[in-house]
Amino acid sequence: MADHSLNDMAAGQRASNDPPKMEARNVDVFYGAKQAIKNVSIDVGMENVTAFIGPSGCGKSTFLRTLNRMNDTVSSARVTGEITLDGDDIYSPEMDVVQLRARVGMVFQKPNPFPKSIYENVAYGPRIHGLASGKADMDAIVEKSLRRAGLWDEVKDRLSESGTAMSGGQQQRLCIARAIAVEPEVILMDEPCSALDPIATAKIEELIHELRGRYAIVIVTHNMQQAARVSQRTAFFHLGTLVEYGDTSEIFTNPRETRTKDYITGRYG
Repeated sequence: MADHSLNDMAAGQRASNDPPKMEARNVDVFYGAKQAIKNVSIDVGMENVTAFIGPSGCGKSTFLRTLNRMNDTVSSARVTGEITLDGDDIYSPEMDVVQLRARVGMVFQKPNPFPKSIYENVAYGPRIHGLASGKADMDAIVEKSLRRAGLWDEVKDRLSESGTAMSGGQQQRLCIARAIAVEPEVILMDEPCSALDPIATAKIEELIHELRGRYAIVIVTHNMQQAARVSQRTAFFHLGTLVEYGDTSEIFTNPRETRTKDYITGRYG
């Protein structure tokens, strides 16, 4: 797709009632000589959940990781173009990456609680960022985060137990509580339900609905039904390019691009 079409799609989001929290323009990602992302431009708003869909290996998770510089951890990775958070270039040398990752949290595909108590999993981030002035303050942060993650009533009497002893679905909600605890502005979710059973998946999806509007949320999913259920905006990636981006209802019922229609109707992927 031509550059101007991608930027038109991003401008379409700006023209809506959802001003962008993050803006990406002409982003390329390379791993060594291999180009994984090609000229992607997209806006992420505060009011809508944005879903990235596409076949395996299409670049959706790679692009997600550019939004909080997780690709910095890969020595061969190189990112060009511009990505801003509230207008500030996140790849600027002046950007504090630790602070960036507090503002743009990440929830991974496989739940990864720390080998600590439930309480300490949630308290870890606020403690290292100096967000609590004392134990009472920390207790309040932990409770608020667990409540927002829909977990408080299930764990309030066993906060000293290990986070790794919880069920998979509870562990994933604990990881969401851990991300929330540092008061992020954006939450990135990389296939957060792929390792979970249907009941746990439903709880995570319900949680995403409840968190919408408090945070800008981006979810990568291989499950198109999930994208249709939880998101209001959908971006379809294929072979490292952003093929189409728009309202979820439009993408699924009236896609503009043949490749999008073919993927959604199951002709490939």
